[in-house]
Amino acid sequence: MNRKLRMGMVGGGKDAFIGAIHRHAAFMDGLVELSCGALSINPEIAVASGKSLFLPEDRIYLTYEEMIKKEAALPADKRIDFITIVTPNFAHFAPAMMALDHGFHVVIEKPITFTIEEAKQLKQKVEETGLLLCLTHTYSGYPMVKQAKAMFAGGAFGAIRKVWVEYPQGWLSKLSEREGNAQAAWRTDPKKSGKSGCMGDIGTHAAHLAEYITGAKITKICADLNVMVPGRMLDDDGNVLLKFDNGAAGVLMASQVAAGEENALKIRVYGEKGGIEWAQHEPNTLLVKWLDQPTQILRAGGNYGDRLSSFATHNCRTPGGHPEGYLEAFGNIYRNFALSLAARIDGTTATPEMQDFPKVDEGIRGMAFIDNVVASSQSDAKWYDHTI
Repeated sequence: MNRKLRMGMVGGGKDAFIGAIHRHAAFMDGLVELSCGALSINPEIAVASGKSLFLPEDRIYLTYEEMIKKEAALPADKRIDFITIVTPNFAHFAPAMMALDHGFHVVIEKPITFTIEEAKQLKQKVEETGLLLCLTHTYSGYPMVKQAKAMFAGGAFGAIRKVWVEYPQGWLSKLSEREGNAQAAWRTDPKKSGKSGCMGDIGTHAAHLAEYITGAKITKICADLNVMVPGRMLDDDGNVLLKFDNGAAGVLMASQVAAGEENALKIRVYGEKGGIEWAQHEPNTLLVKWLDQPTQILRAGGNYGDRLSSFATHNCRTPGGHPEGYLEAFGNIYRNFALSLAARIDGTTATPEMQDFPKVDEGIRGMAFIDNVVASSQSDAKWYDHTI
């Protein structure tokens, strides 16, 4: 392509932190530009946000409906290529469906929709239109997560036996939703967030990471969800036992009341011959543990290209030793989506490395995880089938 991809954004205005994260990630490689936006349901904020981002006044929209209709009517060399949706959970489905209906590819925050029924409808629409949908499960964008996935896929550790994945946060240790914290307010409101709080917000990330690295699918769960802060309407803590379709067993813990923790996502996976350990607080490092030899330390970066997979090196951005973190991982999701979309526009085939970003099927599995964890927690049965 001899131009940047043109992006429109729904949500993500001055009153929302995630919009800036998406824009930083999308712009990181110079492949994407923001061309228009419906950046807030508040008209004043929508206009002010658009102006602060130097959007043309005629492409600052007050509703996503207006944006999609007017953009679709523009000439092909002016209209946007895709739409990014960064609204709260309950406002994902309608703009995504309308965007696909009007020929626009979609990038969408997780969880993909408000209900699994909506997610299945969205998948049907994606299949009908043949358009791309990218789901921003950010943590799968880290190079050493991709290295771990490649090692398990290559059989380095033999049959997988055990998965431990944990995601403790502490930011909801108080009733922050009643203290003016806008992020806490919608995430703990079942009308906006859905039937689960903590498990829907961060437990889905942990479940996705477990399935992504192992290549296995969760088939059974035994869940215990808790509301630790009195007065809260949704779970803020939970523990889940897991069974996988390859015979592995697992434990998943997610909590937003682990006082003092930030985003301490960590995963350990073990096979017959050894396993891996990766933590987001030290994302450039992958510990590789062996049954019959010392632990290895693999590091992301250009200095180790001879021993890292092509999927890891494709997503490394700096020479060895320079830290790459959350924004770079987010940027990798956008870059792979953008490269795949550019290849499609050019009539070429994207490489497997380019196509390695979460899609609608991962979104459906995430919604099923939320439904089944909630149902399991409310059930007296020890094991609950993880059905889609």
